[in-house]
Amino acid sequence: MTPLDPAARLGHKQAMARSSASFTCTSCGASHKKWAGRCDACGAWNSIVEEAPLSTGPASKSLGGARGRAAPLSDLSTPEPPPPRTTSGLAELDRVLGGGLVPASAILVGGDPGIGKSTLLLQAAASFARAGLSCVYVSGEEASAQVRMRAQRLGLADAPVRLATETNLRDILTTLDRERPGLAIIDSIQTMWADNVDSAPGSVSQVRAAAHELVSFAKRTGVAVVLVGHVTKEGQIAGPRVVEHMVDTVLYFEGERGHQFRILRAVKNRFGPADEIGVFEMTGMGLAEVANPSALFLSDRGAPAPGSAVFAGIEGTRPVLTEIQALVAPAPPGTPRRTVVGLDSGRLSTTLAVLEARCGIPFAGFDVFLNVAGGMKVTEPAADLAVAAALLSAREDVALPSDTVIFGEISLSGALRPVSQTENRLKEAQKLGFTTAIAPAQSKPGGSAGLKLRQMADLTAFVGDIFGAG
Repeated sequence: MTPLDPAARLGHKQAMARSSASFTCTSCGASHKKWAGRCDACGAWNSIVEEAPLSTGPASKSLGGARGRAAPLSDLSTPEPPPPRTTSGLAELDRVLGGGLVPASAILVGGDPGIGKSTLLLQAAASFARAGLSCVYVSGEEASAQVRMRAQRLGLADAPVRLATETNLRDILTTLDRERPGLAIIDSIQTMWADNVDSAPGSVSQVRAAAHELVSFAKRTGVAVVLVGHVTKEGQIAGPRVVEHMVDTVLYFEGERGHQFRILRAVKNRFGPADEIGVFEMTGMGLAEVANPSALFLSDRGAPAPGSAVFAGIEGTRPVLTEIQALVAPAPPGTPRRTVVGLDSGRLSTTLAVLEARCGIPFAGFDVFLNVAGGMKVTEPAADLAVAAALLSAREDVALPSDTVIFGEISLSGALRPVSQTENRLKEAQKLGFTTAIAPAQSKPGGSAGLKLRQMADLTAFVGDIFGAG
């Protein structure tokens, strides 16, 4: 066999480097030279997948010394008008978007399969179209007949929404460039296929390339683009995390299959407040808006029962009252169970540890089950005191007063820390008929006349005052 000369060996190595695939973490987007079971960047297990190169052409060259065009600069005091918005008529959707749809914005919507993403976006497209905004709905998962059947069932067949079923990204971009609608909905980004990427639809390379092209098209033409994304079993949007950084807004559609409530939550929004929520109710005619979520989440409360506490929380800019339910039962020999639905399991473990270390109330021999009623997910630390109240109520088999709301953050020392927007929480509780609120001592009630406020300095004082033990 004739050995290759140095130039040929160099060309051979370059060709191998160009054709070799890289490995990318689907959780954080970090690149790796070889496969590994655990990502060193974010610590996720089994998240590294092989990624084909974006292009099979020559390797990219450095920019060199050629001069480019100078970018215009401005100072921070330059006046900038607020972006124009188009409202859909769905108040809950407009709230989550920050007041309406912004032209040239890119929005990513994620949620579990069958949770109602396509239903919500079809209703939104019909509302925008009836308001005068031209809309194109591109479905890559369902046939046109299926989408039309859903529209007829929801009473939207007369809405001027144009429908297409296509997965070829080049054809979709050509169609959108010709039509130039005000809103384009792509359902879903995992089904899009770019012919310049040598990998299967749904892979990391395809999802990233398709998202990049669609976001670039939105910024270039002024068309608002909504991308539907699948989620993993952990509840995160599938595909590289870099897709979430590309778009302007990331919305999660949450809810439990056994409940009729659906929560549309903004986790990122460049045009409005993040952590805002919109509440919907799944009905036979689609998703109906819920103007007063607190009344809906508390509608199933019956007579006072042990293990139930009402938490006055804040979701984005609106106060929301939810019921926290706890069950404490003697555990069989072995490790007791800790089951949490709708709350962070780490916060539960911390609360149990503080109750035992600072108040002398052990939970070691008990199974603990904690749930937020209605399928709501609570993330703010202000729920600590309500969680502690529900746990103690269940353990001591003592029901809390039904006209009392509770909120406050528990520190590791057992002290109760004040939380933000106390006045809004109290006003919402008073509006729903509650007469008493339990909060940290430093809370500023504001103008909550007519509501009795019981302020507690620490967790020990709370336990002694409410449950008669110290």
